Parts: sequence; C-alpha cells; structure tokens
Amino acid sequence: MNKVSKWTYVPLAVFGVLFIAPFLIMLGGSFLPMKVPSGNPFLWLTEEKFSLSNFLYIVVNAKFMKWIMNSMIITIIPVFSQMFFAAVLGYIFAKKEFPFKEVIFWTMMAVIMLPSQLLIIPRYIMFSDFGWINTYMPLIVPEIWGILGVFFVRQYMQTLPKDLEEAAHIDGANDFTVFFKIMLPMSKPVIATVGTFAFISNWNDLLTPLIFTTSEDMFPVTVGLASLLTKEGNFGVEMAGSVLSFIPTFIIFLFFQRYFVKGIALSGLK
Repeated sequence: MNKVSKWTYVPLAVFGVLFIAPFLIMLGGSFLPMKVPSGNPFLWLTEEKFSLSNFLYIVVNAKFMKWIMNSMIITIIPVFSQMFFAAVLGYIFAKKEFPFKEVIFWTMMAVIMLPSQLLIIPRYIMFSDFGWINTYMPLIVPEIWGILGVFFVRQYMQTLPKDLEEAAHIDGANDFTVFFKIMLPMSKPVIATVGTFAFISNWNDLLTPLIFTTSEDMFPVTVGLASLLTKEGNFGVEMAGSVLSFIPTFIIFLFFQRYFVKGIALSGLK
C-alpha cells in the first residue's frame, strides 16, 4: 500500500478551515455587545469584552420561543410521517411485484427534477382557496411524505436477503408481519437517515413559510430571524438567534449519526 504524503493533508486542512469559518463567525458574533451594528463579520475578533446580552434579548424580548415552537410543529410531524411512508412504500417497491411498478417508481423519481419553486404559485392559489394561508397546513401537508426517502428505503431494502422473507412466509407470517417484524427493524439505519434529512430540510426551510405565513405568531425560526434582522439591524442578535436555532439540528445529527452514515453507505449512494 502506498504511503500517503503529508502534503496531501495541506489542501484538506485549508478546506477544513474554509468550511468551519462561517460557523466560527456565527458563534463568535453571537457574543458581541448589542451596541455593535451589523457589518464586519470579523469584528468579534477585535472585541475584548463578550456578553450574553444577545441571547437574553432574544429569549426575553423577541418571539423566539414561539418561533421555535412553530418550527417544531412543522418539522416533527413531517419527520415521522416521512419515515413511515418511506418505509411502507420503499418495502412495496423493493419486495413486491405489481403492474407498471418500474414505470410508477421512476415517474416519481422524475418529479424530483422539478424545482419546488415552480410549484409555489399554484400551491399558493390552491391553499388560499382552502383557507390555509397563515396556518400550519401548507407547511405540513405537502411534506407528509418525501420521494427521496422512498428512494433511499427502496435501495436499502433491495440489499436485504430475500431468503428471510421467504422463510417467514413458510412459517406462516403474512406481509404485515414480515414488514413490521423483519424488514422494519433491519432498516433502522436508512429510516433514521430519512428522518435526519427530513428534520434538517424542514427546520431550515425559509422560502415556503416566508410565502405562506403572514403574521409573526406563525413564523418559524428561519423567517423569524430574518424579520428580526430587518427590524433590529444588529449582527450580534442575529448570530445569537442563529446559534440557538442551530442547536436542535446539531443534536439530531449527533443522535442519529451512526445510523445516518450506515444508511447512506448501504442505500446505494457512493
């Protein structure tokens, strides 16, 4: 085996610094005194005194906790529903045979190629007719299931030995038993991957709630922070809010990391 040159790590270290720099700017800027206006993102490097006033201001004076609650509602419901439907549909497309299965599956995959921004106006007109504007419904209903999650689970379940399913049927198990007792427990890594993707995607979504919510009480944390920057014009306050909103996604990723990596590796993605 060829020995890797130490110079190989130089560009990797450079890219590592570039990737972590925005996070350091966010974290350091969150401790800037509130008197510091937005502007130079590296101003915190010259500050001698750090303060927690930005965090206290957001929690006490802003509607931050309400925004966090809204984000939890529009995120957690789609996470669990996407995990469930991805598991069910992935199992059907991976292990069952029915007419036009491949045509239906790849037609679903083709929908991914359609930019979601193109659907904003038709969705707005439809949801407006339903009376859903400025409610949770337009933020939850379209995210009940995700096509990409179905793809992940299908790819993963295709790698599971068919002998397990056949042995269970010989022992008298029906399709429901096979799915819930065998396929579902063995597919935990990829289902956790689907849940992680769904959480991060819905939690960080800015465009959709920006279009469909009109009052501060309905804002999720992404739209709330954007409106806060517009009103306050304070770099430190904005960075403090970003740090607080980053914590849930960081915890979710840490908790599901071992499943996440294994699920990606075994779902056919290289």
